Amino acid sequence: MATVTGYPGSFQKMDLEHKAIERIKMASDMSLHHYGLPLVCTYSGGKDSDVILELFKRSGVQFEVHNSHTTVDAPQTVYHIRKKFREIELCGTKAEIQMPTYKGVPCSMWTLIPQKGMPPSRLMRYCCVVLKETGCANRFIATGVRWDESNARAERGAYEVIGKTKADMITATDEIMLMNDNSIKRTMTENCMRKNKMVVNPIIDWRHRDIWDFIQSEHIDYNPLYDCGYKRVGCIGCPMAAKSRWKEFSDFPTYQRAYIRAFDKMLEGLKARWKDKPPKWKSGYDVFLWWMGDKNVEGQMDLFEDGFVSEN
Repeated sequence: MATVTGYPGSFQKMDLEHKAIERIKMASDMSLHHYGLPLVCTYSGGKDSDVILELFKRSGVQFEVHNSHTTVDAPQTVYHIRKKFREIELCGTKAEIQMPTYKGVPCSMWTLIPQKGMPPSRLMRYCCVVLKETGCANRFIATGVRWDESNARAERGAYEVIGKTKADMITATDEIMLMNDNSIKRTMTENCMRKNKMVVNPIIDWRHRDIWDFIQSEHIDYNPLYDCGYKRVGCIGCPMAAKSRWKEFSDFPTYQRAYIRAFDKMLEGLKARWKDKPPKWKSGYDVFLWWMGDKNVEGQMDLFEDGFVSEN
């Protein structure tokens, strides 16, 4: 292993890179053996995706790149993805941007909300299921999931099998059948794998600082939104983003208007469906304020407009 001089923590950086590449190589071998198809590098346009993509290039394995177009990514993210995919295709690697569908029909966040009859939330994340997680069925994929990002992800392993329920999932703490394993269960395992999506998380143990150290030291082109104060570059308005959503809608007001229009259409459907008990919301804007956790209530007085305080 080469030594990088003049770089703080260079040995640690090289160790993380080497371990991640070895995970990719092992997953590639498993993908080709069990599925007969190359490993897929999933790409969202964020910093972790850019690191994963660079590691794939350095691994020397055959791979494909896939992006699920959510319809609610910021323009900068969409342009960054397109730029990266053009570069990838020029190198002869397959790069696919998958447009979302729902019940066999093309959809977007704005058509999905009225059909579901409720806003997406932390507990009802139907948007992720439809817009992000339907791609690469029955394939072995690589993601940028990291323990450092959340407590929930701390339960994830370097290798996983994704089933229909949580009980069907296999993580790194369980036995995973490798190519050189000799077991009476081998054929059964291979058939099971072909019916599920397998996942490798090469940078699962990378910290936030490790990601940026790698990007800066290797001069990797990244999403320009990070230079605008963003710590995450996911879907605009994602309920998981908490208070940062206000900044997102301030920077991208067109998305706020699109959500409000979708909520208006949602209310029309609910009123037609529940004539005896219509929703309490009066407009899509009311839904938006509730969705954003606004504590203001209808009827609150304005100190200036109601004449309690003089503007002079």
